[in-house]
Parts: sequence; structure tokens; C-alpha cells
Amino acid sequence: MTERIPAQPTSGVRRGQQQPANCEFLIRGHLGATVLRAFPSLHAQTRDGDTVLRGAVADQSALHGVLAQIEALGLELLELRRLPQPPETGRSTRQ
Repeated sequence: MTERIPAQPTSGVRRGQQQPANCEFLIRGHLGATVLRAFPSLHAQTRDGDTVLRGAVADQSALHGVLAQIEALGLELLELRRLPQPPETGRSTRQ
């Protein structure tokens, strides 16, 4: 007999169950140091003339905050990707 696992809610997550998501934001053009200060928790690099901002986003509210900041600064978001979680370290595994 197979046990059915309920689907996760698509909006709203119970407190304590959500891990930060690693996200990558591709922004059109090169962002200068002044603009990059608006995103202190994200790491920036330039790729093919555009800027990649990458880092952990704590929750959906934080994601909306980053998106709002991009819009407020008049930046053009080309792509948003959720990156795979890095493997956890320090866990014991049975062999």
C-alpha cells in the first residue's frame, strides 16, 4: 500500500519549514558600486556586459523586496532563477 503525501501549499509556508533559497538575478547592463550597495546580501559579477546578482533569499517577502528594489532603481530584470541548494554538511549518513 502506498502512502499519499499531501502537496505542499503554493502560497504561504508554515513558519520554521522554509529554508533560504539560493537565487540568481540577471540584470541588463553593468551596475556600478553605488547601485550594488542597494543589494548588500547579494554577490555581483559581470557576465557578457550584464550583471548577475546571486545569493540566499530568506523567504518570499525577501524575494519581493529584491524585486521591488530592482524596479525602484529602474533596472531591467532579464532572468530570475532559483539555484539548487548546496549539500548540507555535518550530517551523519548511514553506510
